Amino acid sequence: MSGKKLLILSDSHGNVSNLTAVLNWAKDRLPPNDTIAATAFCGDGLSDLHRAADATGFCGDWKLVGGNNDYDYNIPETAIFDFCDHRFFMCHGYRHNIYSGYYGLIAAAKKNNANVVLFGHTHIPCFEYENGILLINPGSISRARSRLGDSFAVLECIEGQPFKIEFWGIGDKREISLLQIGQ
Repeated sequence: MSGKKLLILSDSHGNVSNLTAVLNWAKDRLPPNDTIAATAFCGDGLSDLHRAADATGFCGDWKLVGGNNDYDYNIPETAIFDFCDHRFFMCHGYRHNIYSGYYGLIAAAKKNNANVVLFGHTHIPCFEYENGILLINPGSISRARSRLGDSFAVLECIEGQPFKIEFWGIGDKREISLLQIGQ
């Protein structure tokens, strides 16, 4: 049984080639072929999105927030949205003191009645529960700061079941492969 999927991206920092590779990969996973129902971009690379989406023909339900390197965009720094009967709080993370812990993210989620937080900025993949809040960082489409390399995530929601998360890597030749991350 499959549910709805949310493609989660962040921190492309001008690497339109990697972003294009991911959107080409994801294009085949949009309905009716698969169940990617929406795409969340957690900031730092908004200027890359139009170029990559135009190059691939990728379109869909975009959830966007700006990051600390997204200049001249009238995009909010935070967003709240509902997906699969869950409330999501999304931000880039740089205003939430995330290098000192996730307290700021958790407080923002609780203030907005969200049970899931999507964020970027660290360039390190993360999937963990803290204080009843699910925290997800897809890593970075480019400029990874973990041994896993450049990455993104796909969150699957199946009614009555826990979330399923997959982290995907982007290789040197722009090949996409499933990453093995302990959860």
